[in-house]
Amino acid sequence: MGHDCTPGSALPEATERQGICAIVGAGEGLGAALAERFARGGYDIALISRSEESCAAARNAVRAGRPTTRVWHRSADATQPASLERTLSSLSADIGPIDVLIYNVRGEFTKCDPLDMTYDRMEDTFRLEVVGAFAAAKALLPEMRARGHGTFFFSSATAAFRGSATHPAYAIGKFGLRALSQSLTKAYAKDGVHIVHVRLDCDLDVPIMQGIYGTARDKAALADPNDVAETYWLTLQQPKGAWSNEVEIRPHTETWTY
Repeated sequence: MGHDCTPGSALPEATERQGICAIVGAGEGLGAALAERFARGGYDIALISRSEESCAAARNAVRAGRPTTRVWHRSADATQPASLERTLSSLSADIGPIDVLIYNVRGEFTKCDPLDMTYDRMEDTFRLEVVGAFAAAKALLPEMRARGHGTFFFSSATAAFRGSATHPAYAIGKFGLRALSQSLTKAYAKDGVHIVHVRLDCDLDVPIMQGIYGTARDKAALADPNDVAETYWLTLQQPKGAWSNEVEIRPHTETWTY
């Protein structure tokens, strides 16, 4: 849930439990940073991934940031929407209402010409990026609307703004995710649910990108995932009268790409 704050005032760390934050796609990069930041802010954390091993970094980050945090894991495959919906619904029934949902998944960033995409590749990308996000909304939005509060974050990219001659599947998935986010916002923000499409116009300083850049890695040109997680956290604090439904993030050195 968001918290009202006086403009210009500091945002104190929570000293008591704020609710439950569920993260779909909590790997070792941004997912772990998000888990740590929301735990430090007072939220208990539910991690949803295909295997518990893939969430080890996120679980360890939570424990390091706030040892009293309750942490749960549930197995689910975001490409299987009915399964993901059931998992989130049963999670909410078991541990209590989910106050914040972060859909933080990303398909393969594989280069190819548009006409070289296979039907399976397109369908898999759409199921992961869009249908999985819709499944999360189907599971949790009705309860959030009934309570009159709740927050959804969809981790996205500037690919949601433009097609690509080299990475078309990625662009198609992010286009669809942005359309879903806007549609949900237009329909349900009035019920008190804050839905945010977060566009990362940058590369993150995470293990996969560190491997790609190698010795050419320039930390100033990459976004620190902890800084990105802080922006999610600050967005959560926005009062209802001044919500952001589109947030873009980039380091100060980034060359804008649109």
